[in-house]
Amino acid sequence: MRAVVQRVRRGRVTVQGEAARSIGPGMVILVGVGHADGEAEARWMAEKCAHLRIFADDAGKMNRSLLESGGQALVVSQFTLYGDARKGRRPSFVGAAPPEAADALYRRVVEHLAGLGVSRVETGSFQTHMVVEIENDGPVTILLETPAGAGIDAPGE
Repeated sequence: MRAVVQRVRRGRVTVQGEAARSIGPGMVILVGVGHADGEAEARWMAEKCAHLRIFADDAGKMNRSLLESGGQALVVSQFTLYGDARKGRRPSFVGAAPPEAADALYRRVVEHLAGLGVSRVETGSFQTHMVVEIENDGPVTILLETPAGAGIDAPGE
């Protein structure tokens, strides 16, 4: 599983021109699901995002997590994170999980974030054209990828 995590002042997603879902300060998390991913990877990714220390403490250091800062999360499915453009000019997406499996695991990431106590978790709409607005704060952008055996390693390490 892969994710692009951005610390934001605000984030918003509009689905096919319809009502937007938005968050205030927190994270926009773009999530891509690969063929080998399962429940352990979904849990690892949610825990990693919730505990990632990218928010300022009282001294201005990036030393607080999403949970500690009371931040919100906007989670958007992004199969293009598995785009492989090493050859040719058109990316190949063969590394991305099939839609049914990807949707289920994307939803598990969202459920785990909420279950961990993230104050507000909003989502995009799976397999739908969206407009995502991100007001990146910093800017801070982190790339995450679950390690082999993600269910074994502690997310804080």
